[in-house]
Amino acid sequence: MRPTRTTVLLTAGLVTLLGVPAGAAAAAETPHFLYVSNLDGSNCSDAGVGTQAVPYCTISAAAKVVQPGQTVQIKPGKPYDESVTIDRSGEPGKPIALVTEGIDEAGLPAQMSLGNGALTVTGASHVVLRGLVTTGPVRVGGSKDVELDRINARNDDIVVGGASTDVRLTRSDVYGVRIEGGARGTLLGRNYFRGHTETALTVVDAPGTVVTNNTFPIYCVTAVSLSGASTGSAVFNNVIHPLQFTPCPAGSALSGIVVSESAAAGTRADSNLLVDGATSQLNAYNWAGTAYETAAAFQAATGQGAHDIVTPSAPGTLNGGDKSLAVDAGDPTAPGVLPTDNRGFGTADDPRVPNTGKGGGFIDRGARETQDDLRVSLQLEPVFAPAGTSVTAKPIVSSTWSSSPTFHYDFGDGTAPVVTKEYGAAHVYTSPGEYVVKVTAVNDFGRKASTEQKTKVTPAGPLTADFTATSVLPTSDSPTSRIAPLTVSVDTTSSATPWPLESTIVDFGDGSAGYRSLGSVQHAYARPGEYKVTVSLKDIKGAESKVTKTVKVDYAASGYVATAPFRLMDSRSHGYSPLRGGVPAAVHLPVGLSLHDHPMSGGMASVVLNVTVTNATQDAFLAVSPYAQERPTTSNLNVPAGGTVSNTVTVPVSALGKAWFTLNAGQADVIVDFVGYYQPNIGQKFSPINPARLADTRTEGGAVAGGQTRTVKVAGVAGIPADAKAVAVNLTSTDATSNSYVVAYPDPAKRPDVSNLNPEPGKAKSNQAIVPVGTDGTITLYNQWGSTHLIVDAVGYYGQDGKALFTPVVPQRLGDTRVTGKLGAGATTTVGGVPAGALGAVVNLTATESTGAGYLTAYGFGATRPDASSLNTLPGLTIPNHVTTPVGNGKISVFNGPWGGSTHVITDLLGYFTQG
Repeated sequence: MRPTRTTVLLTAGLVTLLGVPAGAAAAAETPHFLYVSNLDGSNCSDAGVGTQAVPYCTISAAAKVVQPGQTVQIKPGKPYDESVTIDRSGEPGKPIALVTEGIDEAGLPAQMSLGNGALTVTGASHVVLRGLVTTGPVRVGGSKDVELDRINARNDDIVVGGASTDVRLTRSDVYGVRIEGGARGTLLGRNYFRGHTETALTVVDAPGTVVTNNTFPIYCVTAVSLSGASTGSAVFNNVIHPLQFTPCPAGSALSGIVVSESAAAGTRADSNLLVDGATSQLNAYNWAGTAYETAAAFQAATGQGAHDIVTPSAPGTLNGGDKSLAVDAGDPTAPGVLPTDNRGFGTADDPRVPNTGKGGGFIDRGARETQDDLRVSLQLEPVFAPAGTSVTAKPIVSSTWSSSPTFHYDFGDGTAPVVTKEYGAAHVYTSPGEYVVKVTAVNDFGRKASTEQKTKVTPAGPLTADFTATSVLPTSDSPTSRIAPLTVSVDTTSSATPWPLESTIVDFGDGSAGYRSLGSVQHAYARPGEYKVTVSLKDIKGAESKVTKTVKVDYAASGYVATAPFRLMDSRSHGYSPLRGGVPAAVHLPVGLSLHDHPMSGGMASVVLNVTVTNATQDAFLAVSPYAQERPTTSNLNVPAGGTVSNTVTVPVSALGKAWFTLNAGQADVIVDFVGYYQPNIGQKFSPINPARLADTRTEGGAVAGGQTRTVKVAGVAGIPADAKAVAVNLTSTDATSNSYVVAYPDPAKRPDVSNLNPEPGKAKSNQAIVPVGTDGTITLYNQWGSTHLIVDAVGYYGQDGKALFTPVVPQRLGDTRVTGKLGAGATTTVGGVPAGALGAVVNLTATESTGAGYLTAYGFGATRPDASSLNTLPGLTIPNHVTTPVGNGKISVFNGPWGGSTHVITDLLGYFTQG
């Protein structure tokens, strides 16, 4: 099957190719390396000397200084996007070399891109270029002893000319090649031509050109053309086949080997495979002006091509199949034969195919050598085990060729590899750790395949369950990345598991089903609190272990994302129905959705809504809370029968992305406008300020008429920075002439279909709004009907220099004067219970049983009371308002104005701000 003399002949071909005896090459001095790298962090400099620590940034810089015997190592990665000219020379046995460093993922020598840059060798000798890729031109002129190896030229012909001698183009992927201008002794070996629109290989006035073991896929053009004084050339072991198996267009033809009369003297051809694709359109030969359609006719007339094959075989039989005409059919003694193919694989004897090559040789025709499709995978038994346990590595081999591979087992702990033909090797690890087991299979034909797998060696001891629990927070505002609030990750990898686990069950302590896990598992809780989390383990040896820990689950501090407001739900619209007392209604929040051209984050933790209740059939209150949590004892809005009331609401998002709206009695319509949201790791921080008046139409500009707007400057005034992204303001309407609604928004040209405040005649009404700041630093106020005075008090802002992040809470009551006694006119009450360190708080402030029309002002305990209002009281009415206020020492003070009579004050905490 494998004559030993073939190897000798291949070596002889290699000596001819390289032009120097093997002994001389071995005796050459070890080359000194120059280094080139343009990768980020490479610390490169073209002003340096090209050391490994400080490489050149460009190839050209190294090419200008490289000396005989030096090799320029080029780091692959980013395209270099430069043209490179080699005009320096090496010496016999001491070439200058530019090579791409390393091995690629396929285990082949790496390649590196010049982008569109030209690659030029001019007036140089003893040069090696290897592993370069370009879409620009490649030119060799006036040069000697030049090796172009593994060159990928994608869009232009490689040209060798200028009377160059001994140029070798090998193992390359090329568009086309031209040998011209008196070039002598040019070799083309193991190249793959990518299909040219003209002649693939053109040789003109280039004597002694050798064309061996190349593959030419062509479409209705000429594969090889030798003309002019290209005498004494050789065309051996090539494969020529059509790219398309359809008739050629009129005026074109598929030609194989064309040798003009002037080039025929001393030119030889043999062992080529020419395929016409069953179309009978291939002009196989045109030799000295005469065309030949068959190998027999060609041989009879010229004495050449004794082993050529002209066939209509389909391209699938060219390489790799057991019926291929190219496999093991070449001439191993042909001039310029290389020991490795286009991919770097050695010559291999396919046992399925008779050796029909010259002298019984087994080299293939064409650029690529058929190889055994050897593959190996690995099983470890056990995958991990305590130190001292025997671990067996069992390879699983698949192979196209029948062979008995030899296995090299490396167990990764520094012990000597085990080399054997046995399908399995056992090893005992003495120390705990993680090791990489690598197995390499080598078949009878020299083909190698490797695989590796990690094994874990554990300390000996009992199975002991353990875990860590951490909060999982979103890091992106992508709509498709959903991480619900109150999500916890339980990681069991800290458990002591000497043997593989048979089962891992995590009970999160909230009544949900146990999770089976290996490593870590995430779970979103429905409500904050402390939970008993239990992890139960069982290993393959039957041992069991259990551990229980208390895990505290709470909301995370978040930044605010201001959005253009839009209407989320209106129960008066088709498809909805009014809310009924005592029946919670689930409202879907826009988590991870795109509504009205607003893409919404999948990681929002709490939302800010403007909620309006209207058409109430009786006095009632509305509570908004996270879906699936117990309804709190607090309320957000209080509405009288037949009235319309609005209030801003901040509510945490549930794991299912919903909120509950619960009316306590009667029936009412609810309108919900989306204002913005809070999310960990995203958005702007908040800075509370003591309430500051920004506008009051009673003293400037007059009332806002129906259908009209009023612009209010907010950025750069009252302590609000010029780059603020959103402002929190308290809006108050008074002296309204008609029932109406008011909208606060950033862009005066884009008024949203929402509302923030509902003025009524004879009533002063307030509501807090969080409004994005317009590009000119203003907000716009619009009144729909009648006329009304508007008062705007700033209570804080969101921006780049904000100080605090928001943490929502399950609504909790901080104070209720119905328990402690009414708050008289001009009096102040203080409530505590805000977490220590809070800079500000969001509360729902409610006034009830008021004896007169007045106002309440909330401010930080210990601070100077501001001249602004947080809520307007009216006799006989219960009035709530969403209030953002500074906090002092965990306390909030509430002042009752001097002329409004006495009132009860209820303060409910919705969340708080802490230093971010």
